[in-house]
Amino acid sequence: MYCLLCGTLVGVRKRTKNVRNCTLFHIQPNGSLYIFAMFNNVNILKSMYKGKVLIVDDNEDILFSLNLLLKPHVEAVRVATDPEKIEHFMKVFEPDVVFLDMNFTRDAVSGQEGFKYLERILKLDADAVVIFMTAYSDTDKAVKAIKAGATDFIAKPWNNDKVVTTLRSAMELRCSRREVLNLKERVAALGHCGCEEQPMLIGESAAMQQIKANIERFAATDANILILGENGTGKDVVARMLHYCSNRCESPFVTIDLGSLPEQLFESELFGYEKGAFTGAVAAKAGRMEAASGGTLFLDEIGNLTPQTQAKLLTSIEKREFTRVGGTKNKRIDVRFICATNANLGRMVAEGDFRQDLLYRINTIEIHIPPLRERGDDIILLAEYFLAKYSKKYSKDIRRISRDSQQLLCKYDWPGNVRELQHTVERAVIMEESNILRPHSLMIVSTPEQQRASEELTMNLEELERDAIERAMKRADGNITRAAELLGITRYALYRKLGK
Repeated sequence: MYCLLCGTLVGVRKRTKNVRNCTLFHIQPNGSLYIFAMFNNVNILKSMYKGKVLIVDDNEDILFSLNLLLKPHVEAVRVATDPEKIEHFMKVFEPDVVFLDMNFTRDAVSGQEGFKYLERILKLDADAVVIFMTAYSDTDKAVKAIKAGATDFIAKPWNNDKVVTTLRSAMELRCSRREVLNLKERVAALGHCGCEEQPMLIGESAAMQQIKANIERFAATDANILILGENGTGKDVVARMLHYCSNRCESPFVTIDLGSLPEQLFESELFGYEKGAFTGAVAAKAGRMEAASGGTLFLDEIGNLTPQTQAKLLTSIEKREFTRVGGTKNKRIDVRFICATNANLGRMVAEGDFRQDLLYRINTIEIHIPPLRERGDDIILLAEYFLAKYSKKYSKDIRRISRDSQQLLCKYDWPGNVRELQHTVERAVIMEESNILRPHSLMIVSTPEQQRASEELTMNLEELERDAIERAMKRADGNITRAAELLGITRYALYRKLGK
């Protein structure tokens, strides 16, 4: 295949085993790679793009003949004898290729009328593909037409085979221009949403092992997944893991935080908008849903959606299509939806705050992430991971976490879960001056709620002991030795107390 930009040889790079996507690229003489088209299916390279054609000529016989010739090769054809109707057809019919006569006034041979209408067409659609037609052709006029923005030039009377060949080339050019535009819009919409590196899910507790197993089991499917858990438990990490392990891993992973998105921006951010759709829309922009086509769209904090926005999202998920703000054409998408929330959607449905049909659409599979306080030794594993990360970042030589610090970390309830632990360890790394992370650097302070709960605890020693053992066993994930260490007693003493 040849580059439509410079005529040199180009190639096709496959993206996935099942040829879900491919990219049209050009290696320039300096060795740099210029990507200028992305296709959702490689078969599009093997078949002609069947688009729509507008024919404008004041001769009805010409219109009849061309219509008859081109109709079998295109999706639809429209004809017009009055060039003043071009603007109407460009907006309503949206042709891919325009066959335009150069002379409409009797005895006119200069072609100036054609250049005037060509300029109008290109103002309406800068990527329009226009083929000039005239019975008074010459080399100078053809060169001038190409410089003015026309794609090709055919003389009357024409050769039928040449006209069909010209049409095919024009359709392929139109297809490439649209794909280039679509790629640019998707890249602009993506920003830094891509999954740039392999995510890590740290944890050896039984609950986390089950989540890892579920990720391996569900990732290969296209089923919509709902991730539930408290704030800071790592719902976004699980979503990225699902994408990374799926067949869509080389396509975009796009996130949108619905909790921080104002309702008035919901449609434009999710669906995109056309030029002129509202004040400030100086150019068309693809939305997150369009940018994620072929990949995964992660809708975080979906429980924050209003009833109106829930209805709009439901329609897009059901039909796998949407319309840009200010647009009229439906766009098809190939997207896997992963949603997350810390809200109780079942209760919200019962109270009328969340649509039941939307819940059915997004929770084909549910994954529950436990709070950090229920993950036992995972607290220490995570703390050690963050210690290594931030010691490197801040050029510190902190080699380990002291035993007292570990006990302090395990006793704390972590209302902010993994996110709070991460910030706590980062701050401790900055504060610590030795090569061991000590308790005073952690600066862990109980929240008012925890203090009140502590004050309300019973003073009965037997009940306090039972509660301490239950909490230790939960945090140790049933490991007797570890639970005994947390309680500061021997394994045999713990066995006796458990028996009691």
